[in-house]
Amino acid sequence: MKAVLWDFGGVITASPFEAFAAYERRSGLETGFIRKLNATNPDSNAWARLERGEVSLEEFGLIFENEAEAAGGRLDAREVLDALNGQIRPAMVEAVRRCHERLRTGLLTNNFGGFDSTTTSSVKEHFDVIIESSKVGVRKPEVAFYQMACEQIGVEASEAVFLDDLGVNLKPARAMGMSTIKVTDPDAAIAELEVLVGFGLR
Repeated sequence: MKAVLWDFGGVITASPFEAFAAYERRSGLETGFIRKLNATNPDSNAWARLERGEVSLEEFGLIFENEAEAAGGRLDAREVLDALNGQIRPAMVEAVRRCHERLRTGLLTNNFGGFDSTTTSSVKEHFDVIIESSKVGVRKPEVAFYQMACEQIGVEASEAVFLDDLGVNLKPARAMGMSTIKVTDPDAAIAELEVLVGFGLR
């Protein structure tokens, strides 16, 4: 392995799906409503267009709320976005730091607001490359996103391992030749990564 590539939400921070579920409970929506909404027309829906930087936050809000109504629910788009600031996982940050000491490290994130908050400033220093969907105009699971990461970090796909909490995002990386780790339990994912890189991360 020459490089470790990381997703942000759900890997380095707590899963955004936890925030979705909490919002659904508060708003009286059925469990899984937001995930189901985002899985409908996944390449062209409001969420995908926001992450590629194709629409403004205001435009997203209108489209997303209309999509929700068409699916039988009502939500406040701004509140859903505000709920996404998950807690940083210190153990993951330490794993990134240790990888950065020996290997090339990259962050591959589908985002919409830039990676500039004070919450993330202490994490950014541990990455050689940060690729944000809203800035480059493509998003996971589009193959071009992974190709861009490999080019910028200077490795072949077979020389990298990628961690993400979504199987749909890991599938194209694996098809390109990357090793992949699905992050459900952070401790288990770190243990799996230790095997692949050959040194301790805790």
